[in-house]
Amino acid sequence: MKKTAVSLLALLLNIVCNAQNFDVIPLGIYGGEQEDNLSAYLVGAPKDNAFLCLDAGTVNAGIRKAIELKSLEGSAETVLKDQIKGYFVSHGHLDHLSGLIINSPADSKKDIFAIAPVIQILQNHYFITDTWINFADQGQKPILGKYHYNELKEGTEIPAPKTPFFITGYELSHVAPYKSSAALVRKDDHYLLYLGDTGADRIEKSDRLDHLWNTIAPLVKKRQLNTILIEVSFPNSQPEHLLFGHLTPNLLTEELSKLKEKTGQSSLEGLSIVVTHRKPTGDNPELIKKELLKNNPLKVNYIFPEQGKKISLP
Repeated sequence: MKKTAVSLLALLLNIVCNAQNFDVIPLGIYGGEQEDNLSAYLVGAPKDNAFLCLDAGTVNAGIRKAIELKSLEGSAETVLKDQIKGYFVSHGHLDHLSGLIINSPADSKKDIFAIAPVIQILQNHYFITDTWINFADQGQKPILGKYHYNELKEGTEIPAPKTPFFITGYELSHVAPYKSSAALVRKDDHYLLYLGDTGADRIEKSDRLDHLWNTIAPLVKKRQLNTILIEVSFPNSQPEHLLFGHLTPNLLTEELSKLKEKTGQSSLEGLSIVVTHRKPTGDNPELIKKELLKNNPLKVNYIFPEQGKKISLP
């Protein structure tokens, strides 16, 4: 009888831990060149059409692809205006925000979430008359006020209005001293972590990833955080002095090994790692995939996103 009860409890815990909590729909997956397929990921709750867009390199082309694959419902206009409720912008490079800028005239009122240096870049370089027009609610006049800036302060959680999500920002180093950022997204007691472009701490001479690993380690151990979206831009053949603030498969393994030291091996096994921002040059995407799958000592679950194809996550 006791064995039956223990087995039942284990089954229930397994169901709870593996329940679906997030849908991720990639609007764009690459880290350059293909302007119709650049970094942008919709995150939503299952059976809900209220999305937070994590970076926005490609928007319209990705929406149309997702509709074609039946990952999204409705017209491209409806998805843009009504279903995307806000944007997290990790840093100021065009492959992470050009879709937001170019689609702003057709968009509806919504929120932008970013750390202070990224908001300053948007205010000073993009939403200005010389390059576009100011669709936000701060910065150069005339101010159209379509987008509301929400400054993310280190470790402080704020709600993402009209979604079931809360978001916390963390600084990353992307060719120090230039700052990128990560978003820790919470729904109820479950978390998803999205990182913008980042170099390894060893290369960047930084402690930003170590700080982030310290923050999320307890969530990983409790199985509250089961998914990390993180970049791998170059294959292992890329010289370290030519990484320009990016990761290779070996450097990702190096960083995840540091996370393992804080969580233990068993907690990391099966963790879903969605590999973002592969540079599309030549056969780089396939080479990166092969190198990650060939050398996976931590036994994580690598996921290689495809534009428009929904990923259901615990």
